[in-house]
Amino acid sequence: MTDLLKQAQDAVQQALDAGAQGAWARASRSRAVDFEARDGALEKVQENTSRSLGLTLYVDGRYSTHSTTSLRPARVQSFVDDAVEMTRALQPDEHRRLPDPALFDGRSDVDLQIVDAGVTALSPDTRKEWLAALNDGGHGHDSVISVSGSVSTNHGEGASASSNGFEGTWDGTSVWLGCGVTVKGEGDSKPEGGMWIGGRRLDQLYGADEVAKQALQRATDRLGTTKGPTAKTTMVVDPTVAGSLVRRLLGPANARSLSQGRSFYKDLLGKKVLPEMLTITDTPLLPGGLASRHFDGEGIAAKNMPIVEAGVVKNLFVDTYYGLKTGMTPTTGGTSNVLVSPGVDKGLTELIAEAGEGIYVSSWLGGNADGTTGDFSLGIRGHLIEGGKLGAPVGEMNITGNLLELFAQLALIGNDPWPYRSTQVPTLVFDGVQFSGA
Repeated sequence: MTDLLKQAQDAVQQALDAGAQGAWARASRSRAVDFEARDGALEKVQENTSRSLGLTLYVDGRYSTHSTTSLRPARVQSFVDDAVEMTRALQPDEHRRLPDPALFDGRSDVDLQIVDAGVTALSPDTRKEWLAALNDGGHGHDSVISVSGSVSTNHGEGASASSNGFEGTWDGTSVWLGCGVTVKGEGDSKPEGGMWIGGRRLDQLYGADEVAKQALQRATDRLGTTKGPTAKTTMVVDPTVAGSLVRRLLGPANARSLSQGRSFYKDLLGKKVLPEMLTITDTPLLPGGLASRHFDGEGIAAKNMPIVEAGVVKNLFVDTYYGLKTGMTPTTGGTSNVLVSPGVDKGLTELIAEAGEGIYVSSWLGGNADGTTGDFSLGIRGHLIEGGKLGAPVGEMNITGNLLELFAQLALIGNDPWPYRSTQVPTLVFDGVQFSGA
């Protein structure tokens, strides 16, 4: 890290020497390795390495950002000089300022457990063994047409420095396993299913054979899919896709959207507008979290922050710039690990049994949501719930409505959050959801 931090520090000083009143520099490097196979044949082996320097400048009331991958000292000096000069040509913006240094204070030194040397040392032979296990497991049914598998790893590290006293470094690894299965259905139909899991460390994953088994199950579960009914009924959302709903709910929960008049959170701060059972927390210090960090992109010291607490909107995501524009106190510029607190001591299977009748949603098929109004339309596929068990697979359905109104219909939250995403959400059960289908 020492050379990255020095590079960032040097760039800041060069910017000040060139006439900038403020500067922020980020030096980083990364290495990504991807292996992909189809039906047992290795199709892709790719390694990407990169190194870059990013520079944010404050010059005579003006602001700009720049980056370069040419890091020879003479080239960096020219890059900084040119960047400062170009910034002078921009229009002033009174709200562009470096973060308040007080926001840097209180930085945690907790071990985030996001670096695993075993990830960077993963051998080609081991990657091929995992691909073989994905292929073998995926071909465990007579209807299988093809199986694809992937093993991906990444190691990234970097350092930041600012002209108003910030210094910090980061380091992290990640590893992903994925399997996609296509099966032969009736007529020309070719149902697909997939499973992808990832983590910061190898010990956070389960075996490639189990990943393939789950992908195959998801594909064969789609055999015989028909258009679902038009009905108003219970909706049970699988934890692997429940995070998508929560991300849409939080999409406009930030000062930028408020400043631009594109957020339904206007006037909601401090108000109870969601069910009391719902608590959503931004958790940057989560050990092993895919989005764990000691500080955000502005150097704001990370701390756990409730966004919704017992149904009350407690905080929004506020960076320095839009905080100044809206008069709000900065919290952090964007999400890290978003956790929905578990509810009842039941998982997906038990909640389906308890629902009795309804629709189980296993995946979303496109859709959109309006951050200004909260109105949404989402395509879905899944299964009928009949007699407390999964029934026939259904698709070609959608749900429309308003996100706040939908979450007002939240009836139950399970205890089974999906851990392989930065947004971790248990099974969600909604009452009285209107489905459009046949």
